[in-house]
Amino acid sequence: MPILVRDATDHDLPAILSIHNDAILNGTAIWSTQPVDLDNRRAVIEDRRSKSYPFLIADRDGEVAGYASFGDFRPHDGFFQTVEHSIYIHQDHQRGGVGSLLMPPLIAAARAGGKHVMVGGIDATNAASLAFHARYGFVETGRMPAVGFKFGRYLDLVWMQKILDDA
Repeated sequence: MPILVRDATDHDLPAILSIHNDAILNGTAIWSTQPVDLDNRRAVIEDRRSKSYPFLIADRDGEVAGYASFGDFRPHDGFFQTVEHSIYIHQDHQRGGVGSLLMPPLIAAARAGGKHVMVGGIDATNAASLAFHARYGFVETGRMPAVGFKFGRYLDLVWMQKILDDA
């Protein structure tokens, strides 16, 4: 069945919440330990929309297979042309090409919004995510050893970035 990439709606919130909380509880893609609620996810989506930032989902026959978005990299105005992105895939759809459907429109939206750089912070042990980002032209720009802690161990953060224009 084909997958449609579209803007998230309120109807998608429970599925987005489920994917997000699964990443919190069972993985190291999100360095939080406490699940969030629907109001939290709704607020994030509303904040992104208020800034004309996308919040995309991959819809496989009415089911949310994954989601992607970006937000401000840092709160200081000198970073206004840099965004940090996130892509999360439902566990039943991982390694099925869903991320490859979400990344191109996310990059296109950043370019269309006049952004200069897109960054991603990735757990250093996530070889699949590091390779995925490299396929889309992201390059490693930094490693920060032991800056995170989850599941009883320290985590290293890898920064990857893609310059979106030539300016």
